[in-house]
Amino acid sequence: MKVYYDIESFRAINPAVTIGTFDGVHNGHKKVIGRLKELAAEIEGESVIFTFFPHPRLVLSPEEGNLRLLTTLDEKIRLLEEAGIDHLIAFPFTKEFSNLSYTDFVKTILVDKLNTRCLVIGYDHKFGKDREGGYEFLKQCADQYHFRLEKLDAFYVDDVNISSTKIRTALEKGNVGRANEFLGYRFTLHGNVVEGQKLGRRIQFPTANIEASDPHKIIPGYGVYAVTVRFNGNVYKGMLNIGTRPTVNTNADHRSIEVHIFDFGEAIYGKQIELCFYQKIREEQKFNSIDELKAQLEKDKVQVLSCFSKFF
Repeated sequence: MKVYYDIESFRAINPAVTIGTFDGVHNGHKKVIGRLKELAAEIEGESVIFTFFPHPRLVLSPEEGNLRLLTTLDEKIRLLEEAGIDHLIAFPFTKEFSNLSYTDFVKTILVDKLNTRCLVIGYDHKFGKDREGGYEFLKQCADQYHFRLEKLDAFYVDDVNISSTKIRTALEKGNVGRANEFLGYRFTLHGNVVEGQKLGRRIQFPTANIEASDPHKIIPGYGVYAVTVRFNGNVYKGMLNIGTRPTVNTNADHRSIEVHIFDFGEAIYGKQIELCFYQKIREEQKFNSIDELKAQLEKDKVQVLSCFSKFF
């Protein structure tokens, strides 16, 4: 997959294009991607995704401070490459660009710059200044500029329409199983290992404290989770606690992320790891003593290993 951070160097054969933020690259997005690839093959062309970086809300409403993303740009690139997309344009989103009318966007970018031959949009596509770029408007543009337009229906799981918002809600509630079902893969979090208070080491449950690689990356709700940890090309099982911490880190909502990696003894301060979420084990708890905490961690480990027996 070729990745572009502007459109001046973009070149593609008979481009079949779709537009969107594609946060999460979830099962709903994959329906769009699958159809995009089919249409590209029909016209002997190449598939193109036009997305934005940074996320438009970071530019238009920076004061909100509550944007939580399912995927970082690097994660999105990896997922789209795995999906078999030919070209990805991560277009720089600015306030100036946000004022561009959708009419001008279609003419100057989709037609003149990308040479779009086919445009695929989702059922709820609304884009451009004042969200004027709906299906009926695009149909007029398609007729005027001679490109094919196709609108796709919503994608459902168990009669629930999949959306990035619903996945974020599931993660905020700690329902990683539901989120994973909607995503079509297990939710992951990349981060750096930082110094902690080292309490876990004193009770034979040493933990790696994690700061997410992107401060806007969503952190699942408080509780204990069964996770795998990828480090240095190897994958380990572990149990992870997400809890509260004073405002001393850059994680979303200043949540603490601590993972105990099973059968692992390396010093990894300053290293990057990948966490993959399988299942929530229990809610966060407050304990009256260190001994009470240690006893609960022993029970958690048994439950986490039992959980993994269903997956491995």
